[in-house]
Amino acid sequence: MTSAFLDLLGPTLLQSGPPRTDILAGKKVLLYFSAHWCGPCRGFTPTLATYYTKLQKQLNFEIVFVSSDSDDEAFAEYFGSMPWLALPYAERDRKETLSTKFNVQGIPTLVVLDEDGAVITTNARGKISSDPDGLAFPYVPKTFRQIAKAH
Repeated sequence: MTSAFLDLLGPTLLQSGPPRTDILAGKKVLLYFSAHWCGPCRGFTPTLATYYTKLQKQLNFEIVFVSSDSDDEAFAEYFGSMPWLALPYAERDRKETLSTKFNVQGIPTLVVLDEDGAVITTNARGKISSDPDGLAFPYVPKTFRQIAKAH
């Protein structure tokens, strides 16, 4: 794990499958702020799982679930439906720090970070829903000049 992600996410992430120490190295990282109790989250998670399963290796990214669940049991049940990594539920202080750092106002929120942990976008949820083939990944926001040229 690069030092930027180690500082951001801590030394331990939960994962299904065999442990891999290089899991975030050289990849874009998507932070998925979500919770089991959230209807829109439960609606989006299968879409994101399909996207992940189909494109994760090709587009070289990893997802880390950052839970807003109210207890460890709900977290474990919800995380069990996800094919990616998760910040451990016990890391509540780190979860709050991440929510503040990325100005998470509601869930689900999907933040895309580059390989060094710099923010590409904090609004990838809608982009993934409208781009199921990942053609515009990693969803770098257009500049004012690019938007003006398009009109």
